[in-house]
Amino acid sequence: MAKYVLLLQFTDQGIRSVKDTTKRAAAFRGEIAGKFGVKVSEMLWTLGQYDLIVLAEAPNDEAMAACSLSLATAGNVKIQTLRAFEAPEVDALLKKL
Repeated sequence: MAKYVLLLQFTDQGIRSVKDTTKRAAAFRGEIAGKFGVKVSEMLWTLGQYDLIVLAEAPNDEAMAACSLSLATAGNVKIQTLRAFEAPEVDALLKKL
């Protein structure tokens, strides 16, 4: 499965209801992510430019994109989704150069 890093920022709506953030995170981890075959391995609330960081695995880019879009439609967060590669994957890419 492909790995992803999701960088999330609260929207105005999301920060107004920040007391529910852990409940929303649990719903995302279970219901939303599972619907798309996405496995969430880590969710971290952070200080700085991003409010949350999510580490996840998905069967493909399309599944992760659909999952991210589904989460964003609730209006509580803006999401930047990054495809992540482990060293063996990078080595395989570099062999193609």
